[in-house]
Amino acid sequence: MLTAQKTADILSIFNSQGAMKLIGARLTEVDEGIAEFEVEFKPELSQQNGYFHAGIIGTLVDTAGGCAGATLMPPGSNVLTVEFKLNLLAPADGEKLRARGEIIKSGRTLTITQGKVFVTEGGKETLCALMQQTLISIPAK
Repeated sequence: MLTAQKTADILSIFNSQGAMKLIGARLTEVDEGIAEFEVEFKPELSQQNGYFHAGIIGTLVDTAGGCAGATLMPPGSNVLTVEFKLNLLAPADGEKLRARGEIIKSGRTLTITQGKVFVTEGGKETLCALMQQTLISIPAK
């Protein structure tokens, strides 16, 4: 279970991201090693076929993984993505995206996370993307 301070740190990371505000994302779960976000579909988030754009999928799951990783980083530190790989498994054709980031390994310097993205259409969830990510803890500004 996260401390109140660590939860506040994660909320601060999320609330400081203009990209999350721009796409209308909301934090739905945060716990030790886990963060989950959702975003409702709107035409501004789509690609030419009317699906969620891959860039939106990547943005959401990158933030979910980063916030998951930050839950185990030292107090007062900040998180930065070093790299991530995204596999798109199915068209993100639906009403809502849900991205869940989970820590795979939290090391002294680098943290590895995995993310899963689900699209919901008509009450049915489909796994549409997988991510693997490397994070580094940096001093807070």
